[in-house]
Amino acid sequence: MNSIKVTRGFSTLRLNRAIGAQAIILSVVLARSAAAESCYPPARPFVPNDPQAAREYSDLIRGDFELYIRDVQSYFRCLDEERARAFEEAHEVSQEYGRFLQTVGD
Repeated sequence: MNSIKVTRGFSTLRLNRAIGAQAIILSVVLARSAAAESCYPPARPFVPNDPQAAREYSDLIRGDFELYIRDVQSYFRCLDEERARAFEEAHEVSQEYGRFLQTVGD
């Protein structure tokens, strides 16, 4: 009967270690993602409802659309770069977790 209690104790200890390791890994991932680049979408250009105002400010509005098109392209590049970075990080973390599991013998 004592051997059963000892076995349960080791199982509980192993489970607690696994949960602790997952918490550490999660905190590292969250810390890294907080340092990741933030991609902010550009503001949509404003077009007045009044046709007279649209004609009067057409040069400014045209410039706003051109700026939006340039900025949205930069935004898409940022998203692509962030996705690639996050994918690589997830791959590295997965490998680290595999090495960790081998180290602790689970």
